[in-house]
Amino acid sequence: MTKDARPEGPTLVPIDAYRAHLNGEEFVSDWLVVDQGMIDTFATATHDHQFIHVDPERAAAETPFGGTIAHGFLTLSLLSILAYGAMPGVQGTRMGINYGFEKVRFLTPVKSGARVRGRFRLVGLTERAVSVQSAWEAAIEIENAPKPALTAHWITLAVIEPPAA
Repeated sequence: MTKDARPEGPTLVPIDAYRAHLNGEEFVSDWLVVDQGMIDTFATATHDHQFIHVDPERAAAETPFGGTIAHGFLTLSLLSILAYGAMPGVQGTRMGINYGFEKVRFLTPVKSGARVRGRFRLVGLTERAVSVQSAWEAAIEIENAPKPALTAHWITLAVIEPPAA
């Protein structure tokens, strides 16, 4: 996935096929480059201009990272785009909503220029008349790093078409 590319989107499957993914295989995204432009844009949007994110020379001189690193919340926010083309969706979904996180841990900083990808496994499912709530084990891996950038227990909500009366 290039910097500005958006994956084609989730593969939508019938609810029975979606249920079959529960506690099953992992879904893995394409790689995404986290470059200085992305980091700077996030810094502007969040008003977080700490030098470890936006000053490559100072970050190289004064930190153990060898240069700038992505904000933790930038890395967390990448779950959405990484999941978009990797995780299946439920047919009849009208919209998807981030419901929240039970747990997020930032394990390894993402250096400017690094490639990351997402790993997702469906570990919980609650079906209602007009929604499907899914719980995902999620991780963002950094290419050639021994530990992921982050791990999370992510809850999503698919608002679905109501069943026909």
